[in-house]
Formats: sequence, structure tokens, C-alpha cells
Amino acid sequence: MVRKRYRLPRVGELVIGTVKKVFDYGAYMDLDEYNNKEAYLPWSEVSSKWVKDIRDFVREGQKVVVKVIRIDRKREHIDVSMKRVNSTEQRRKLLEFKRAQRAEKLLEIVASKIGRTLDDAYKEVGWKLEDHYGEIFLGFEEAAYRGEVALKEAGVPDEWIGPLMEEIRKHIKIKKVKIHGIITAWTTAPDGVERIRKVLTEPLNKVEIPADTNVRIYTIGSPRYRIEVTSTEYKKAEKILSSFIEQAQRLAKRTNVIFAYQRERT
Repeated sequence: MVRKRYRLPRVGELVIGTVKKVFDYGAYMDLDEYNNKEAYLPWSEVSSKWVKDIRDFVREGQKVVVKVIRIDRKREHIDVSMKRVNSTEQRRKLLEFKRAQRAEKLLEIVASKIGRTLDDAYKEVGWKLEDHYGEIFLGFEEAAYRGEVALKEAGVPDEWIGPLMEEIRKHIKIKKVKIHGIITAWTTAPDGVERIRKVLTEPLNKVEIPADTNVRIYTIGSPRYRIEVTSTEYKKAEKILSSFIEQAQRLAKRTNVIFAYQRERT
């Protein structure tokens, strides 16, 4: 069961609820992320439309995204609303919940491997990743990008790191985007080959290239070369490619190399 580190949610928080009982004037549900803590959905908070029959909107066993609107912490009574959740918030929360489910499953697998409990996994790994990256699964994605250093930066104990990396490599596949273009570079100078090599390679030392990004340059028939940038984010790839071309153009001008660039569309 996906969990939060606190016993009760906050007012205004989006939560996942499983409808338990439906009555004419409201419904009771269990909050999936809060150890099935009971919450009440009043009839007036079901929909902004006219509600003739509440069962037209909710049914027993249904999972819904709701917003916490009131909490009596002394009695631990929680009121929630469906009508105050817009479609964007609903999609975002469902995605967050699915990612949390994947994160918990990975924590559970690793805890079992090293003879620890799921509670231990949350305390020693999960909450540290959440504090450092804002989300446990995002911490795992960072580890998939950058390796075990991403876990160490968050303060994950050494005994967890090896088993975690093993499972992260099995279960988290980072999607890549690739952009590319054609460079034309030529010169009649006697040392032209060396000048062109310099124009195509030196900018790589001046452009900051993250660990999740790769830049490849190869000939497709002199004087034409293809540059490919592969990364996890389109905007990141575009920024790196633009920076490389800018650096190469400046260097080509200084070394009297005729330089042209044309972006290829995929």
C-alpha cells in the first residue's frame, strides 16, 4: 500500500480514496495513502452539477481523486471534495500515485533482498529521496540517469545502494530523444584536416554535457558531417546542440574554416 510519512493529510491536499459506502447524502471512503484512514465525501461536494442521485457519480469500490477540505485532528475526522478537483489536478495526482506505487514496489523488493522491512526501506531510503528530490520515484530516475551518486547525494546508506541500483537498472528504463543536423565544414588551407577536426571536437570541451546526454559527430562524406544529440529531455538536447553549433561557428571563423549548419527534422 502506497504511504505518506504522516498519519493525516493536510487541508488542500489531493488524495486517492477508495469508496467504501455510498448513502443518499454522502459517501465514506478509505484514503489509500494514509493507511486506509476513513474520510467523508458530503453530497454537496460530489459535483458542481445538480446531483439527483449520488450513485450517478460514485460507486462502492471506485478509486477517486479528492481534495481534503476539513480536518478535525482531535477526532481525526476528514471531509473531502470531488467537485473541487479539476481535470488537470486529477491527471497529475493519478500519475503521481502510479509512480508512488512503482517506487514502493521497488523498495519492497530491495528490502526483502537484504532482510529488511518495508518500514525500514521508507525510513532509510524513501523519505531521504523524497526530501532530496521531492519524490521517491524521481530519486530512482536520477539514479537511473547518474548512477549510485544520485543515491549517495540523498544520504541513502551504503548497504542499500548496490541492491537498489540492481533493481533500478531492471525496472526503470529512461526514454531518450534524439535530434540531429548536418554540418558542412571545409577549407583549402594545407592543414585543413587538422583545422576541421579542431572545429568539430574542441566545442565539446566547452559545452556542459550532463551524464544523461550523449553527443556524436561522424562523417557522411566529406565535407559533410552529422551531429546527433541524445538526451532524456528534448529541451536539454536542443540547448546542448545550439551551444555546440554556436561554439563551432566562432571557432571556424577564427581558423578560416567555411562552416554551415542545417537542422534535420525527424
